[in-house]
Amino acid sequence: MVHCILKLISFVSLTLISLSGVPVQADNYILDEPTSCEVCKYFVVELQSRLDESKKSKEILRTGHGLDTRNRKEFAYKTSELRLVEAIDGICDKILDYNMHKERTGSLRFAKGRSQTMETLHGLVDKGVKVELGMPYELWDEPSVEVTMMKKQCERILEQYEELVEDWYFHQQDKKNLSDYLCREKVLRKNNQECLKEEWTGKETKYYEEDQEEKRKQKKKKKKAKKEKQKKPRGDLSDSDDSDDDEKKPKDEL
Repeated sequence: MVHCILKLISFVSLTLISLSGVPVQADNYILDEPTSCEVCKYFVVELQSRLDESKKSKEILRTGHGLDTRNRKEFAYKTSELRLVEAIDGICDKILDYNMHKERTGSLRFAKGRSQTMETLHGLVDKGVKVELGMPYELWDEPSVEVTMMKKQCERILEQYEELVEDWYFHQQDKKNLSDYLCREKVLRKNNQECLKEEWTGKETKYYEEDQEEKRKQKKKKKKAKKEKQKKPRGDLSDSDDSDDDEKKPKDEL
């Protein structure tokens, strides 16, 4: 219980700073800025996600006027420039859907949905517990400083490498995935690519080993208690034997 409370305290300190928008001194708080690897990774994740949504489209686009049959052209939407433009439009705004999951390690600390900490705090409020974070309740789920920073850096990547994205889309996407083509080969140095390998399996938390050790202890404790219970006699055998002897005696001897 104490361990969980300490984790909550550290995350609450984060919230006090990240939602205020100005530098504020708070205990146990460390600004965990996004790396260039993480920015490129999630830019690609969001762009690829948008492209995947429309890749099965069978829509056919037509150019030219209806009566001008000589200059009329038809082409598939899924290979069109329009599809790419629509996917890129506002792509970095999608970064604001992420939250900081400070209990997770590496790039996986950026993830959509509420963090474990905020889920706990919201749960307490729902149960009627008064929780004071130094800010209005409606601001609890606002983007953190780190997420806002990543959104701005995403915009820089898009500005600097949009032509490369177009080259990949029109000429390379059947040969290489976007992460390899853009992040590994163009944007990042070779010694700054580790985050691209990180995938969430549920084990990538700062407290995973501690939690597993606690589970092992609880399991061992339950197993020991079960064995001790099995060793205990079900009843006093001596009493049952005496009662049997009494039943065998003639009634006049009783």
